[in-house]
Amino acid sequence: MEESVIKKHVTLVAALQIGFSALGIIGSLIIFFVFSFAGSFVVDDEVATMVLKFIGSFLPLIIFLASLVGLTGGIGLLSYKKWARVLVLVVAAIGCVNFPLGTLKGVYSFWVLMQDESIKLFT
Repeated sequence: MEESVIKKHVTLVAALQIGFSALGIIGSLIIFFVFSFAGSFVVDDEVATMVLKFIGSFLPLIIFLASLVGLTGGIGLLSYKKWARVLVLVVAAIGCVNFPLGTLKGVYSFWVLMQDESIKLFT
């Protein structure tokens, strides 16, 4: 492949990574506020309140942190940072669990970032 073609593919992988990460950050905030709102309906039940607080803070925190890592990798990928390529490969591998879109994004990311021309861009 030509260098300009692989650069377009790397840019697309970065854009996909940034876009999915932004959606993850927004989703984590929505989950946090929904669980906070739901917690106001079960003030009489101590166990339900505790469970809602735990899930409503733990789940959004994990999604937020994972999305933040993906966002960092996507931004670094646009600058052709060596660490960003490795980080996006790891995030893409983990994202393959999210069938079908995460799998498609992960396979495409692997295909682009494992090309010899792509590796040369990041050295």
